[in-house]
Amino acid sequence: MPQFINVLRGEMSVVGPRPHVLQHDDIYKDLVKGYMQRYRIKPGITGWAQVNGFRGETDHIDKMVGRVKLDLYYMQHWTFGLDMKIVVMTLWRGFVGANAY
Repeated sequence: MPQFINVLRGEMSVVGPRPHVLQHDDIYKDLVKGYMQRYRIKPGITGWAQVNGFRGETDHIDKMVGRVKLDLYYMQHWTFGLDMKIVVMTLWRGFVGANAY
C-alpha cells in the first residue's frame, strides 16, 4: 500500500519497470545492455517482467538480462490495454503464483 502513495504523488506508476536498489545500478549498468534505459519512464508497482516470471532476487545475470529485456519490450510496445493486462495478471498471479514479492 505505501507504493500507492508514491503513485498518487506522481513518483511512481502502477505499471512500469520495477525499481532496483542503487547497488544494482552500479553492477548492471555496464553488464546488461539497455539496463539504464529503464529509467526513461517512471518505475511501477508491477510490470511486464514481473508477470512473466522475472521477479524477486536476481542472483544470476541471466535473470537481470531477462528482466531488462521484458522491461524494454514494455516500453517499446506500451498501450493502455497492455497496462490493464498486466494489472489483471498481477492480481491473478499474485494470489495463485509462487515467488510473489
